[in-house]
Amino acid sequence: MVTQRGIEANPLKIKAIIDMKAATCLNEAQRLTGRIAALSRFISKSAEKSLPFFKMLRKAETFEWGTPCQLAFEELKTYLARLPLLVKPPPGETLYLYLSVAPQAVSFVLIWEEDGKQLPIYYVSKVLNGAEGRYTPIEKMALALVVTARRLHPYFLSHPIGVKTNTPLKQTLDKPDTSGRLMKWAVELSEYDISYLPRTTIKAQALADFISEMTEMTIKDASQDQKWLLHVDGSSTAQGSGAGIIITTPQGEDLEFTIKFNFKASNNEAEYEALVIGMRMTHETGAKHLLAYSDSQLVVKQVEGTYEAKEESMIHYLQQIADLKTKFHHFQIIQIPREENAKADSLSKLASSLEDCRTRHITIHYLPEARTPLAVQPITTGEDWRTPIIKWMKKDYSLKIEGSCQAQDTSHSFHNARTYPLQEVLYAPSAQMFVYRGRDSHSTRNT
Repeated sequence: MVTQRGIEANPLKIKAIIDMKAATCLNEAQRLTGRIAALSRFISKSAEKSLPFFKMLRKAETFEWGTPCQLAFEELKTYLARLPLLVKPPPGETLYLYLSVAPQAVSFVLIWEEDGKQLPIYYVSKVLNGAEGRYTPIEKMALALVVTARRLHPYFLSHPIGVKTNTPLKQTLDKPDTSGRLMKWAVELSEYDISYLPRTTIKAQALADFISEMTEMTIKDASQDQKWLLHVDGSSTAQGSGAGIIITTPQGEDLEFTIKFNFKASNNEAEYEALVIGMRMTHETGAKHLLAYSDSQLVVKQVEGTYEAKEESMIHYLQQIADLKTKFHHFQIIQIPREENAKADSLSKLASSLEDCRTRHITIHYLPEARTPLAVQPITTGEDWRTPIIKWMKKDYSLKIEGSCQAQDTSHSFHNARTYPLQEVLYAPSAQMFVYRGRDSHSTRNT
């Protein structure tokens, strides 16, 4: 309803929900969600508030109005008693967007600032379905922006939009090597006048409620946000075999690797090699919470214990994975469709065909032998070119340039190169803000 005060919700629709009693059948629950949808423009995070009802409706064969539904119903009634007043902005005025990301939904509020006041214009929420729930936090943030632009297309066309966020959303969408999904969204958003601004002080009470809900959700899911993601895939062809690995940091950065095997491996062995190497690499970064994705049903089911491994090589791989799992506070592996693992699949195929490597910077490792059997693979650590550097930087002893290192030309300043030791390993940051690990000259090549 449009009044002199602004845009208000129809009081009859509000009263219809407040006067409702707890649903006793499927039809009553469906009637409730329909009435909520009619008022969704006025309800902050309406999708998240309605999640218990949606979950209950999915179990249509066994209707059960449980405690979660009753609590959500009571909270909804309380919220409806103080619905915010919405406004219609003048044409051409800059509007500001606040985004919220949760594990199962994305939400936003569009506001207009007038004389220092923050006035809400529109609330929208979307429940994440299927693969959307497995997006990284930064991908969910980008999805929220795309959903906003589609839902409020007239506002985006007639107003400049300022996205208030403290996340690297702009940098992610502007990356030239961004994923296909993000690249598609970036192109879709390019038709609008969108700027990205740091989040400022919250003044409006309706907006403060929205941000406080988002902050509470962020605190609850802080441990989940620290999860590292691992996508792996193995490839075995007549030309050779290899593996593709993508490690995604909690900040949404992708580290891509392709591993060339210098030994023959079956497709299942290549899949296992990819998982083992990926887990080792992720552990070396200091990750404690790891969520691994693979499109191999055999590998996932055997790691979960659903399938039994009978081949000796598979048993050896499972033993290694079991040992690696103990190094993480939390580890989970999920099977995904091949099309959702296309990026790792393309990297694994690079092991035998490198034509696609020209447009990216990808570290290629060469694995000299299989990870099995375990008994014949002792780990030895000897001295090489890195040893005097590590000792010098740790000040275990004074490095003498005229000594053994003179022939290696180590007279330059190691600190100027920003090289640093960590747990007896030498590291140096790259221009892309990734950290490279110093290796001996026989184990790694870069292209």
